[in-house]
Amino acid sequence: MADSTLVFIVLGLTLAAFVWGRFRYDLVALAALLGSVILGLVPGEEAFLGFGHPAVITVAAVLVLSRGFERSGVVDVIAEQVLRVGERLFLQLLVLTGTVVVLSGIMNNVGALALLLPVAMRLAGEHDASPSILLMPLAFGSLLGGLTTLIGTPPNIIIASYRGSVTGENFGMFSFFPVGAAVALAGLAFIVLLGWRLTPKRAGKASTEAMFDTANYLVELRVGEESKANGLTLRELQQELEETIPVLAVVRDETRRAGHAFFGTLREGDILLMEAGPEEMKLLEDKAGLRLGKDAEDEEKAAEEQETKEQREAETGRAAESDSERSPQEKLEEQERARKEATKEKQEKKEKQEEKSGVDTEGLQLVEAVVRNDSMMVNRTVTQLRLHNQFGLHLVAVARDGGRLKQRLREVRFRPGDVLLLQGGESELAESLATLGCLPLASRNLTLGQPRMLLASIAIFAAAILAMIFDLLPAAVALSLAALVTLLVGVLPLREGYQAIDGPVIVLLGAMIPVGEALETSGGAALIAEAMLAWGSEWPVVVTLVGLFLLSMVLSNVVNNAAAALLMAPIAASLASGFGASVDPFLMAVAVSASCAFLTPIGHQSNTLVMGPGGYRFGDYWRLGLALSLVVLAVAIPMILLVWPL
Repeated sequence: MADSTLVFIVLGLTLAAFVWGRFRYDLVALAALLGSVILGLVPGEEAFLGFGHPAVITVAAVLVLSRGFERSGVVDVIAEQVLRVGERLFLQLLVLTGTVVVLSGIMNNVGALALLLPVAMRLAGEHDASPSILLMPLAFGSLLGGLTTLIGTPPNIIIASYRGSVTGENFGMFSFFPVGAAVALAGLAFIVLLGWRLTPKRAGKASTEAMFDTANYLVELRVGEESKANGLTLRELQQELEETIPVLAVVRDETRRAGHAFFGTLREGDILLMEAGPEEMKLLEDKAGLRLGKDAEDEEKAAEEQETKEQREAETGRAAESDSERSPQEKLEEQERARKEATKEKQEKKEKQEEKSGVDTEGLQLVEAVVRNDSMMVNRTVTQLRLHNQFGLHLVAVARDGGRLKQRLREVRFRPGDVLLLQGGESELAESLATLGCLPLASRNLTLGQPRMLLASIAIFAAAILAMIFDLLPAAVALSLAALVTLLVGVLPLREGYQAIDGPVIVLLGAMIPVGEALETSGGAALIAEAMLAWGSEWPVVVTLVGLFLLSMVLSNVVNNAAAALLMAPIAASLASGFGASVDPFLMAVAVSASCAFLTPIGHQSNTLVMGPGGYRFGDYWRLGLALSLVVLAVAIPMILLVWPL
């Protein structure tokens, strides 16, 4: 079987696995690489050279620098101004989307979106608006902004490096700017003026308050003398129930202890503050013997018995003292006074009980977070993750597509875009969420950071850009040096620097680069190019360029945009060679189109990140996405031909 046929089989299976989504894309890419080595398409000694490719190093360095911007307070300064735009929707869209466009040009576009997503949620909440109007434009704006510079998005870095392998000279830092800026401005204008009307209006349904109306689901359960829970730890209780029903707090002797920090044994009289529905309530009563709160009827009955006992004792004592000395009238008056005092005391106790009956959620340290595409939680359950033991977190609820899931928490397999309601210790929350691959949605306390670190991060980044502009250092070296200095001077702690590097993306790039090269060396790219040449032989070259653009755009909506760029770059170069034209316009067409995944929530991480918080469904994206794709096509092709002639 010809090598080109084998490459097509490997790529076909790889694309099918990407679309299926059952396995993470980094694992799929690694399987494709190893399969190519076994089939002899990639030499064994060259299998892992992709991990040292300049494009991979550049992406890792950009991710570290992006986290440095966040840590130093650069983005907080911008976000603080965004929150002042007022209640006019036009200004909210313009400032939010415009800001993410600018930020996405100087840092990774997913990072830029992650920083502004909580700001958009807070802005929607302050003005009682649906976040669904703001979040899709924000996600699409991050994609548009990534088009403007070399470091804005991985496809630009990949295409720049590929051009170096073909012509001997890479695209520079701002080689993408003329075309990218024109497309980004046109896209921004369309979204702000017309496109936002194509976004679904969920009428506030997707707000975290609506998804997680916590007080309506929290219940107080009492540990009785004969309860099975008596003497058990919370972990043993969950094992007894065979259910991960979260205990948010344990109240003992009028003192509340957070559930995640309670490690003692339960005893009679303890009150468990729990998240439970009707089915869970029955399970808790049957298997653990827990009952709702301090039952009002029991308390009233006990109070009445105590009052009757006291009254009898008082009457008996008084009778023994001077029964013969008082007249019948005095005895009746004394009894009436005692009865009134007992009634008054009973009423006071009842009012006190009513005051305590409400569930107080204050201080429970609840946080909302959205599951990222690369999260370790994807396709796993809370039991498999050992969320409490490993990370000190309780899962309280899960929302998907803007609505709260009603199934049992232990049965939920997490998906990208799910919004989770979690409880944990304040000091550990940030680290646990970062490790799990979740983006917190709670309102950020915006700070200006440390001025010295803010200026240092800007100066370091500016020095790297200047080194690239004046060809003092290659992009990978300049940005890696900037990332190193960022860590050395303390802008970013070393541990956070490693956490900032998106492992799945690095593995995807390192694995797919040799596979993409195999597509070229096996002659597979030439075969595809010849087919496109035969199809477009009777048409102007620009028609084939449009076809290449559309093919790459469609591919980017079903696979990772970096993978789309890696696969389409050799085809673009073969087309240019077949037409005897410059390779630059064909590569630039791939760079722009591979980053324009506007039709589905799975084509780009930015789209997936807003799906849960915005309450979007899979079919919501194409309405605005299709119109925006046509705008991008209409602007990009003329600009490419103008700036990079055939």
